[in-house]
Amino acid sequence: MRVTRLSLRDLRRFDAVELAPAPGLNLLTGANGAGKTSVLEALHLMAYGRSFRGRARDGLVREHAPALEVFVEWAEGGEGEAPPRLRRAGLRHSGQEWTGRLDGVEVAHLGQLCTALAVVTFEPGSHSLVSGGAENRRRFLDWGLFHVEQGFLPLWRRYARALKQRNALLKAGGGNAQLDAWDHELAEAGEALTAQRERYLAELAPQAGAIAARLTSGLALQGLEFQPGWRRQELSLGDALLLGRERDRISGHTGVGPHRADWSIGLPGLPGREALSRGQTKLTALALLLAQARDYAHRQGHWPVIALDDLPSELDRGHQRRVLEFLLEQPDVQVFITATEVPPALEGLVPALRVFHVEQGRIAP
Repeated sequence: MRVTRLSLRDLRRFDAVELAPAPGLNLLTGANGAGKTSVLEALHLMAYGRSFRGRARDGLVREHAPALEVFVEWAEGGEGEAPPRLRRAGLRHSGQEWTGRLDGVEVAHLGQLCTALAVVTFEPGSHSLVSGGAENRRRFLDWGLFHVEQGFLPLWRRYARALKQRNALLKAGGGNAQLDAWDHELAEAGEALTAQRERYLAELAPQAGAIAARLTSGLALQGLEFQPGWRRQELSLGDALLLGRERDRISGHTGVGPHRADWSIGLPGLPGREALSRGQTKLTALALLLAQARDYAHRQGHWPVIALDDLPSELDRGHQRRVLEFLLEQPDVQVFITATEVPPALEGLVPALRVFHVEQGRIAP
């Protein structure tokens, strides 16, 4: 998956800019606050339906502009003699409302854009995958499944709809017969959702361990342990919902189920993720993200786009070098990196690096 054209209009400080990235490594340089991160934000917005720096209405649309616009053209596939498939997507977002097109056709759901373009982003907030709340880790699992399991999204939506209905009944004091019906629906969808998450995490664990060993010195990841959100070894989800019903009536929300799921990282010799230093936390998060990207590549036949925001500030030179060497070994992977200047870790690695300079709302090769 290689972005061939990226256009931005009225996104943060940019009026209208366009760039044609190289198939391999692309570096965006410029002073702090010049807008380098906004370029990666645009890719992330198209691939996730949101920015990694907050909601679209929180400063993402340029001041006094009615809406931002992002257009991405990319090629995917092209194995053997088959030519790559050229795809196009556009998104217009006012902060409240949006419209989108994919390959010339209007889309009804943002998920259609997100399914098409896959981007794995490592940015200053990525450490929350390890050190933050369980929601970050659930979102990580669900992104992977969303892209590699065809039936995952309908199942996820089914569970979310049943959870919303059950919570509304709990708050309204609904009767047991109504709750029985939604408990059945929630349990059926939730058990299937949990099985997919558990299987995906188990398949990801050895890849994460191998990449962590490659990127770090002395930090071993020994498995990823899934926590389903209820005492699954003792109870079915249906039984857990029934047992917790009176407690849920008091609280007004469902206290058990996949929406409470989490997973933890096995760290030999350390009591838990709280014992990791800030640098170790970042490296662990990056290893997990790259493992997910490689798993995607194995299943889909092509790598997702890799976006590394402010890499020199996030990792020291030695670890930058390891990350870049790993990525450059992968076939046909496209990488975007932002930095205030060309990182010394790139020296001697890339003969055909494409550099863009970002300054005063403009991007120049």
